[in-house]
Amino acid sequence: MMQDQKQRAMQAIHKELVAFHVSPLYEERIQSGMQPVIGEGSLQARVVFIGEAPGKKEALSGRPFCGASGKVLDQLLEESDLAREDVYITNIVKDRPPNNRDPKPEEITLYGPFLDRQLFIIQPQIIATLGRFSMEYILRRYGLEDQLRSISEAHGVAHTAITDFGPVCILPLYHPAVAVYNRKRFDELLTDMQLLNSFYSH
Repeated sequence: MMQDQKQRAMQAIHKELVAFHVSPLYEERIQSGMQPVIGEGSLQARVVFIGEAPGKKEALSGRPFCGASGKVLDQLLEESDLAREDVYITNIVKDRPPNNRDPKPEEITLYGPFLDRQLFIIQPQIIATLGRFSMEYILRRYGLEDQLRSISEAHGVAHTAITDFGPVCILPLYHPAVAVYNRKRFDELLTDMQLLNSFYSH
């Protein structure tokens, strides 16, 4: 898919999400003056990072990972020699759940097809899931349910999945929020993030 085709396809997703009134999160978004958070980065990215849902800062700005967790993610990327503009960053759920609660299963089911389309547009070589919700969704989506473990067991363990656009490496990672709440865990997150280099370079 050419760059201009990818841009048009992403714009179509954005337009649909802006008017996504079937979502239980739509009214909350409209009443609070927030935006859906589609994602940002390179549409030619070899690595796509997937979180769970936007927080308040993200929903106000329309940008993923621009709050406290985003600062941790930026630092992890920088120390792993990955430029934010060269990767693509998104979430499963595109609207903010009230009070930053966890996304509900029905919300993940509702928004998941938009993420599937984004992945098909970008066709990354690596999918890095951030936290348990995106890990569970992606492993189930690509038929790897038998590989599901708790995030404490699964982080840093790579899997290969066969997708509609070819083989993909799936690497579950902790959500950057882990280091927001406990800075001592930053090095653990960094060790996992740096594993990407071994896959990214091939």
